[in-house]
Amino acid sequence: MRALVLEAFGKMVVQERPDPIADDDEALIAIFATGICGSDLHGYTGDNGRRVPGQIMGHETVGRIAALGAATDGTGLAVGQLVTFNPVVPCGACEASQSGDWQHCADRTLIGVHAKPDAAFADYVTVPASNVVPLSDGIPAEYGALIEPLAVSFHAARRAQVKSGDNVLIIGGGPIGQSSILAAKRRGAAKVIVSEVDTARRALCEQLGAIAVDPMLSSVNVQVRALFGGLADVAIDAVGITHTLNEALASTHFGGIVCLVGMGLPQVELDAYSVSTAERSIVGSFTYSDGDFREAAQWVSDSPPELPYLISRMVSLADAPEAFARLAAHDGTPGKVLVHFGN
Repeated sequence: MRALVLEAFGKMVVQERPDPIADDDEALIAIFATGICGSDLHGYTGDNGRRVPGQIMGHETVGRIAALGAATDGTGLAVGQLVTFNPVVPCGACEASQSGDWQHCADRTLIGVHAKPDAAFADYVTVPASNVVPLSDGIPAEYGALIEPLAVSFHAARRAQVKSGDNVLIIGGGPIGQSSILAAKRRGAAKVIVSEVDTARRALCEQLGAIAVDPMLSSVNVQVRALFGGLADVAIDAVGITHTLNEALASTHFGGIVCLVGMGLPQVELDAYSVSTAERSIVGSFTYSDGDFREAAQWVSDSPPELPYLISRMVSLADAPEAFARLAAHDGTPGKVLVHFGN
């Protein structure tokens, strides 16, 4: 099979690799398209320490079942089905594994993050059948590659307890910030403000129904007060650095919730008094539960009209190394780039 391989930090190459074979409890998926995640870019540059040379990355994907293992009877899966998969693989034995809160399993594996197994920047990938999620054949196939980032944001909005009528601030207008707009509005948010420095990303966020502001013009706090008539009920930090977390705290009303979903830095400093004296809560959000992932898949299967805005372009496998290089150089792409395998 063809595979997009991280040959070295800063270098992606297309190689031939052996076709994988599904184990008894696995499905073999022929990949149609896989999205380039921000974490893949950090893996490409070597910034996050969570990828290794020689690895096949990729976890935002869609394809069709090419084969099923002998022990998959009763799963409802069938060869030829359009599917995606949840890349969080729990140990199967702990309470979190049993409850569906797979993100809480201490021994979980993340397909596309851990070096093994090989992941979805390839013609084929094998995954546990329990992680496979069928999709409607009535949608454009590429929409399936949006489910994983949408699930991240569905989970973040749930962790932030966004409710009907809330005014929500999102810091960062990249793909997770964009998905968070849709997640907040789906939960009934009255207004959503997105703080984003990039002009093209601000324009895309406005297409998704948010009010986009430039934090370089004046403080986010001032702009939030002017547009909401007060502070935000909830803030979602989709960047995750010291400055953005403190902006989120300063722009959220007393007793409000700030959800940290961005992973820009492993350590941040915060204004402790803005947490304690205002009784604000900071909650973390990482990946999603099995239920969040399936909820996002169901929503995508209904083909909501906002989905095309999230995809900036699709590139061929041959052009994928250049796409990684351009994205890592901050080429101004506002939304998601998908690598098209065409299976």
